[in-house]
Amino acid sequence: MKPIIEVRDLHKSFGDNAVLRGIDFSVGETEVVVVIGPSGSGKSTLLRCCNGLETAQQGTIDICGSHLLDHGRMLAERELNRLRMQVGMVFQSFNLFPHLSVIDNITVGPRTLLGLTRAQAESRALALLDKVGLTEKVTAMPASLSGGQKQRVAIARALAMQPSVMLFDEPTSALDPELVGEVLQVMKVLAREGMTMMVVTHEMGFAREVADRVAVMDAGKIIEIGSPSEIFSAPTQPRTREFLQAILTAGAGEAA
Repeated sequence: MKPIIEVRDLHKSFGDNAVLRGIDFSVGETEVVVVIGPSGSGKSTLLRCCNGLETAQQGTIDICGSHLLDHGRMLAERELNRLRMQVGMVFQSFNLFPHLSVIDNITVGPRTLLGLTRAQAESRALALLDKVGLTEKVTAMPASLSGGQKQRVAIARALAMQPSVMLFDEPTSALDPELVGEVLQVMKVLAREGMTMMVVTHEMGFAREVADRVAVMDAGKIIEIGSPSEIFSAPTQPRTREFLQAILTAGAGEAA
């Protein structure tokens, strides 16, 4: 499987705090890789490095055929902006433009960066709103939407750029529990359609059902990676077993 993301010997520190410590990692074309692990293990930092939102001090990142990071040296700004058009990013906190309607949030990127006409951009936006189940919210303002609806608009906005890969940074962590399912359902559809995806999440059910591979991070390293059945049924690392047990225990407590 041809890698669309390839990370080698990635090191990232914030001051004296080493957040990533020698990451080797790849995502193949049409593959869904889910990254799990305890808070503070470096998951979101790894994801942000893959979109140039953070610059690692050491290592290489190749993504969508470009050398995003070459031994600690980042792409020039113009090339970086061009690359980001191929790499969709969905954040925890939606990041919608509050002064723009739903359809304007989705069309602003294609119109300003891709040169689409308003009619072309709106046609694409309407198809995407149908995909995420929000055709009735075309003219709504973000303040009137639920958290789950905002996140689905954010996904549609990223897809409007027709990216080659989608990065999701804990897309359901800011949502009320009853709204999580509607966002995960959209992500499942994308996976079935063959979208290449790298997903940082605490949703273990999603990882089991959708991931081709699951990577487990701890203390800035990927400690093991394998199929969902391998990771959830027969993990090789004691730290993985401890983490999964803690997640299952917490989930059982919430259910009770």
